[in-house]
Amino acid sequence: MGKKTPLFEKHESLGAKIVDFGGWDMPIHYGSQIEEHHAVRRDAGVFDVSHMTVVELHGADALPYLGRLLANDIGRVKNPGQAMYSAMLNETGGVLDDLIVYATGDPYLVVVNCATREKDLAWMRRVAEAYRCEVVERPEFAILAIQGPEAIGKVKSILGTEQAALIEGLKAFQGGWCDGWFIARTGYTGEKGLEIILPEDQAESFWDSLLEAGVRPIGLGARDTLRLEAGMNLYGNDMDESVTPLESNMESTVFLEGRDFIGADALRKQTNHDELVGLVMAGKGILRAHYPVFSEGTPVGEITSGAFSPTLEKSIALARVSATSSNMTVEIRGKMQAVECVTPPFVRNGKQVYKQVYNL
Repeated sequence: MGKKTPLFEKHESLGAKIVDFGGWDMPIHYGSQIEEHHAVRRDAGVFDVSHMTVVELHGADALPYLGRLLANDIGRVKNPGQAMYSAMLNETGGVLDDLIVYATGDPYLVVVNCATREKDLAWMRRVAEAYRCEVVERPEFAILAIQGPEAIGKVKSILGTEQAALIEGLKAFQGGWCDGWFIARTGYTGEKGLEIILPEDQAESFWDSLLEAGVRPIGLGARDTLRLEAGMNLYGNDMDESVTPLESNMESTVFLEGRDFIGADALRKQTNHDELVGLVMAGKGILRAHYPVFSEGTPVGEITSGAFSPTLEKSIALARVSATSSNMTVEIRGKMQAVECVTPPFVRNGKQVYKQVYNL
């Protein structure tokens, strides 16, 4: 038996198929993963992501602490509540985890992955020992992600005046507190939407109100195909401690100039490295993690994440490779299948957005 979110009984009552995910009993789907995927692309869906960990950073040194901890520069964030995506690195530049930080001042708000919770908290507290900064976990919070073209409107329709007004004023990748809830214009699907951190004893009633408003419950299966279409990495698949952000299509989250964050020296020395690229296959078959990738018949790497894209009706993948060309193939069960090498994301706001590339 794994850990359970405050909404576990709601998932069971809806007939969800429950699986273990990072030590948590979570819904993989509620009957049809494909239908759930399309619901988010076309309307609105809600994910229970309460297995993720909410952390607050208190103290006078919270900002310089984050400057040392993260490869991205929170000091460049000027708007209150603005979100920043970044990675924590080890001394060799390997990715310990990726996370979201909200510039909420004292305390700063951080959300980290569930599967790496213990490792993350231990690392964060170790680094904090040199600063006047306290790392405080907030397990009493639940998190719901409501995503899709109609998500924001449906959420606003069931919330109070002040919370609806907060949402109306938020820019993309920004959040704020209201009535004990933290509401942010963020997500993991490539669609418009919200991620809401709220007291766990209020999660059930909010969940029920969302479903009554026509928001569909979505499991982890569709969450994975949605994030893959959006070109978003999954920790443990597309990155881990063995690779750096530069090898993980995360260059935009690294700010080296004039900074001394953990792993910076290693990144400065990494002049030649593999690339994380997108692959699209029009033929039959499904691209899966660890399938070998070839360029001009020469092995150049392997797939890190792959699946059938319900939106594109093609198989897509992320792959870490040392070279690309106009003649890319993937070996599937002993047969070579032609693929296009593209720049992710594959889909944004329900539309194809990828572009074909040849030589990096």
